[in-house]
Amino acid sequence: MRIFITGTQDRASELMLKIPNTIEVDYFTPEEYFELEQLEQYDVIFDLNLDDEPEKIELYAGLENKPVIVSVVKTQLSELIFLCQEPFTATLFGMNALPGFINRPLMEFTCFDSADKNNLLSICQNLNWEATIVADRVGMITPRIIFMIINEAFYTLQEGTANEADIDESMKLGTNYPFGPFEWTQKVGINEVYETLEAIYEDTHDERYKVCPLLKTRYLKEAISSF
Repeated sequence: MRIFITGTQDRASELMLKIPNTIEVDYFTPEEYFELEQLEQYDVIFDLNLDDEPEKIELYAGLENKPVIVSVVKTQLSELIFLCQEPFTATLFGMNALPGFINRPLMEFTCFDSADKNNLLSICQNLNWEATIVADRVGMITPRIIFMIINEAFYTLQEGTANEADIDESMKLGTNYPFGPFEWTQKVGINEVYETLEAIYEDTHDERYKVCPLLKTRYLKEAISSF
């Protein structure tokens, strides 16, 4: 098996930790240019940041029956196909490729066409991955749960009920989670938390995902500092 990976270094490095050493992997940064003909030589293609640049879906449209696995936490496969201006002949799958969520015992995927489920499970089996397949919805499952908890933690902090350290410790002791909500935020990145919550709220209009003002402020300050 030969694998193509494109995406930010942090996500690519985390994915490579999951790939057996016996498998050939080629990595391209998001800035590096590649052509359709190059992709034809690979057995599986991963784009770990596609939901940050959904227009790139057209790069993979003409890969007939080729498995293409993309990050879809902030969007969904159906929307990507809808936006594509070209006939889409590749076999499209989605994954939770947020930082900190890739190198986990159970990986989270979705299928555009449920008939392709066995194809995806076969890929995972060849890579020695344990996988769960969830519905094609914005936020998938794990990010919805974790980021909703993070959002509630920011509301608690905003109200002055407890400080960050106490909230983290309480969550870990009370739920046996490996990280507290603010530790999760640091691990994943506040930009990913904010943008994913915004996408989920836009999709569902569920008040549980309406971004806490304090979380938004921290996101904006981080964005400004990176200019």
